[in-house]
Amino acid sequence: MFTIETRSLEPLEGAETLTDYILANTETGEWATILPSFGGILRQLVLRKGDSRYTLINSPGSAQALLADETYASALLYPFPSRVHHGIYRFDGEDYALPMNEAMRDNALHGFVHPKPFQVVRHEATPDHASLTIMYVYEGDVPGYPFPFKLTVSYTLSAQGLTLTFDALNAGTTRSPAAFGWHPYFTLNNADTDNLTLTLPTKTEITLDEHMIANGTKPAPANRMGTFSLKEVELDTPWVASFTDVNGQQEAKTVLQWPDEDVALEVTQSDSLGYVVVYTPARRDSIAIEPQTANVNAFNNGQGLTILEPGRSLSGRIGVRLT
Repeated sequence: MFTIETRSLEPLEGAETLTDYILANTETGEWATILPSFGGILRQLVLRKGDSRYTLINSPGSAQALLADETYASALLYPFPSRVHHGIYRFDGEDYALPMNEAMRDNALHGFVHPKPFQVVRHEATPDHASLTIMYVYEGDVPGYPFPFKLTVSYTLSAQGLTLTFDALNAGTTRSPAAFGWHPYFTLNNADTDNLTLTLPTKTEITLDEHMIANGTKPAPANRMGTFSLKEVELDTPWVASFTDVNGQQEAKTVLQWPDEDVALEVTQSDSLGYVVVYTPARRDSIAIEPQTANVNAFNNGQGLTILEPGRSLSGRIGVRLT
């Protein structure tokens, strides 16, 4: 049986209360919490394999901790993921300058949807799933991006795990550049990253300069092909995704495994998400697996960038499950 409930987080003095929407499978004890009013993030995710439940995402539990967090944990990244160098780009004959929010490297970083408030559009609980659909409406008022849009995101919990689908609509009257990404930090019950292995859906690594801006590609190193140990491995690397046919649909799959527990986390992405970034934080208790529709600095290099005509959308699907 699937249910949806709400719960308020510990509020900040003088600030609006943040409300979690809890999607739950009461038969298996699996659940997910989404925070529409704080960037629409997936704040927690617990899935089950056999008799064991695993915490896969565990973002800060209070409003104060969320506001203090600078890791973009579970953030929805739009209208660009990753970085735009200097925040400057040229589109349809015009020059634009985005707000700079990564001063250390001189970049605009991860769009500007996070942590804006989303509105709840729809929620439902049925015998086979629970889902929540949220929307952020942008009027074109951020310097450097005068292109209105509507970003709609749906989270669905089912027996197949959790699915995120997105639809970014050009709500303006001119063409617009568009790219989407998701920035979850995954864990397997806070297991030490050194005890895990990773399998990447790629044969091509993207190279970066000193500003973390894409400057080329190279074949993936031999020690990153197939399944490899994360013991003493540090990654902050984008890759070009490779896709395979799964029941008539193109799909790329990243697999994070915990051999000692015989459990694996699979993150799948539809073919509109042609890139994936993997980052291992220094604390070594989680790993960011970030599907993206475009390359780093796509507003300048055009790699994976979608040009939306008025009324057209960029959409895709990301799945998370245990095997």
